[in-house]
Amino acid sequence: MTLQDCMLFANENPLCFLATAEGDQPRVRALGFWFADETGFYFQTAAVKEFPHQLEQNPKTEVCFYKHDGMIGTMLRIAGTVEFVDTKALRDKVFFDRPFLKNMGVSEDSHILVLFRIAHGQAHFWTMENNLKPKEFIQF
Repeated sequence: MTLQDCMLFANENPLCFLATAEGDQPRVRALGFWFADETGFYFQTAAVKEFPHQLEQNPKTEVCFYKHDGMIGTMLRIAGTVEFVDTKALRDKVFFDRPFLKNMGVSEDSHILVLFRIAHGQAHFWTMENNLKPKEFIQF
């Protein structure tokens, strides 16, 4: 498996689960993933939510993407450190890709919009077939 396989899987299976920590308490939530490309795995959220503040305090995270197939399915787990990003190009892209944001009252210059990515880390795929085998990590 390659980084391109990871990007394809994440883009095709945008429901993911992102983990953070709040003090010593783990937190996890389902998210609608934004996109992945050669520069990282990108997410969008709102500043009023708790988890971007949790990521500011501890930027280490793990994300699990899941594709249900048959009885079990396939998981892609990505671990890395979050980088907050905010460029005009990314803001334009998020409003093009997610027009519902404007319906929620978010504007292009709004401070409520939080964009972040995981640009470096490691990933691995899990299936029932490789369940008991050593993990094969993909570094990115």
